[in-house]
Amino acid sequence: MLGTQHHPPPSCACDPAWQRCWQRAMSDPLLCRNAWRGHIQDPASQRLTWNKSPKSVLVIKKIRDASLLQPFKELCAYLMEENNMIVYVEKKVLEDPALLSDDHFGPVKRKFCTFREDYDDISNQIDLIICLGGDGTLLYASSLFQGSVPPVMAFHLGSLGFLTPFNFENFQSQVTQVIQGNAAVVLRSRLKVRVVKEPRGKKVAVPNGISENGVLAAGLDVEIGKQAVQYQVLNEVVIDRGPSSYLSNVDVYLDGHLITTVQGDGVIVSTPTGSTAYAAAAGASMIHPNVPAIMVTPICPHSLSFRPIVVPAGVELKIMLSPEARNTAWVSFDGRKRQEIRHGDSISITTSCYPLPSICVRDPVSDWFESLAQCLHWNVRKKQAHFPEDEEDADEEGGEERAGS
Repeated sequence: MLGTQHHPPPSCACDPAWQRCWQRAMSDPLLCRNAWRGHIQDPASQRLTWNKSPKSVLVIKKIRDASLLQPFKELCAYLMEENNMIVYVEKKVLEDPALLSDDHFGPVKRKFCTFREDYDDISNQIDLIICLGGDGTLLYASSLFQGSVPPVMAFHLGSLGFLTPFNFENFQSQVTQVIQGNAAVVLRSRLKVRVVKEPRGKKVAVPNGISENGVLAAGLDVEIGKQAVQYQVLNEVVIDRGPSSYLSNVDVYLDGHLITTVQGDGVIVSTPTGSTAYAAAAGASMIHPNVPAIMVTPICPHSLSFRPIVVPAGVELKIMLSPEARNTAWVSFDGRKRQEIRHGDSISITTSCYPLPSICVRDPVSDWFESLAQCLHWNVRKKQAHFPEDEEDADEEGGEERAGS
């Protein structure tokens, strides 16, 4: 069950201006009432500052990975015994047989506060998030917080490491520095995605907005008879043709104006953080997370004239099936919650007012280029051989002779 301890909202003073919607030009201080309080700083030199020492930490561990059991146990024991912190973990993490049979870990395990995804809301009880695994663990952590996100410290224990800059070897000193507020932070923008669907088949809600059992369905609302659900996305929204053999055919609107019809395998709408993921494989440029932008990238477009584009953060994109589309489309959010989109449905996408504060090893610029060098093997190639000095002199003399002839 969810732990009974109750804590105030996260106590980190990251840049509150970035916590507000870019499309409001950061002019409404009440827009995000749960945003952290602190001093506005240049995002390029953003530092982690705690208004008070963090007390509760959420540890996200990659499931079904035996190699992470020992790091997980060492980290949790360190947080509880050395720092006297309250540790939250997902309930299914503790159901691992290796942890259940470990008697030495029993005293630590009994102190955990547990939660279940989609059942328990811990958004106002967490001060810090620590991820153990690959980039997927950070994406999963993002999905747990549909509002303000606590700072995230991600250890590289997976296959890729674009979003996980920390190595686990010296985790004690690194965690201590973060708790003391000695760290840089990059605020990774997220996308606020709203999916509105035409009601089909059996109705799940009556016209007054109350479901059949008398309670408004979780995550749903009703607008003019339609069902709507909202997501916060860190990497990308992918609209594709699904299992159909026909090309997808979707209309893309920007601030209410039709800008293009995408005919092909689909379209990717991504954040700068997601520019190094699926979008990069589809031919998009890689953009630093501090750049306020949204990327629209076609997937194998039928018309080769449609190239990846970058639009300002804060604009509203709306994607719908074209009237002449032969088949439906499918949409997923950071690779999850995949669902079918039919005629009459719409997907609205804009910049979220709740970015994800990702803690850096050094600084946002150095960490980003280091991730590119490691994950994409930048500059890992055999260097071109230079000419010997005698050959260079001979070439220069030959050039002078030709010039004087």
